[in-house]
Amino acid sequence: MNFTSITHEPNMLSNQRTSCPPGLEYLTYLDKIKVEQLVSLTEAFIGFERNNKYVLRNANDEQFLYAFEETDTCMRICCTNQRGFTVHVVDNMKQEVMLITREFKCCAGCCWFAGCCLGCAFEVRVEAPPGNFIGSIKQKGSFWKASYDILDESGDTILKIEGPCCIWDGPCCPCDNEFKLLTADGMNQIGNLTKEYAGFVKEMVTVSDKFTISFPQDLSVKAKGTLIGALLLIDMMFFERRPNSNSGSNSN
Repeated sequence: MNFTSITHEPNMLSNQRTSCPPGLEYLTYLDKIKVEQLVSLTEAFIGFERNNKYVLRNANDEQFLYAFEETDTCMRICCTNQRGFTVHVVDNMKQEVMLITREFKCCAGCCWFAGCCLGCAFEVRVEAPPGNFIGSIKQKGSFWKASYDILDESGDTILKIEGPCCIWDGPCCPCDNEFKLLTADGMNQIGNLTKEYAGFVKEMVTVSDKFTISFPQDLSVKAKGTLIGALLLIDMMFFERRPNSNSGSNSN
């Protein structure tokens, strides 16, 4: 799929060599990231909620990053996909290169009320390396589609994400769920974040979700890193399994 070029958006482009956070240099060369959630046998067959784990691969299915959640058991069991979380991202040398966090907000999650106040909207912070803030994702209020702003380290909106009208997930829903990646003004699509349909059999017998993030290669590395945080937020909000869930999705 061809998307609009962003060469007219200088604030999103990088002098890649000078502004790239240490450890994320490899993102300079990518225009697509494949993300696969790994699920333990305990979670798959018993339904006991475990910390999420993800493998990040390039277009050739070569792993270059690994992400794992660190959340206490009480928070996971009691708050399920509403929980606050901390996700550590490490490279193939097991060096931590990113830290992705979301604070717990008891009233957050519903798209209808996300625009009413800060306490009603989820926000994810991204640091790369840990301690160096590079961007954030903020849920926006909407009566129709899921909507998010991608912000840089200065708090300026550099990208937007717009979800589909309806989000369907599970073996009987043979379609991908595409979240459009838009320019800051919301006028042009430059990529997408997609939850892939794995086929009836795989969707029936596994709870391991697969996603892709597509973006222009010349997008800044900081923006690419922040989009990884956006994908984890979307997964947590709409595709995180709950015990005894038949559909496998949870739309807020």
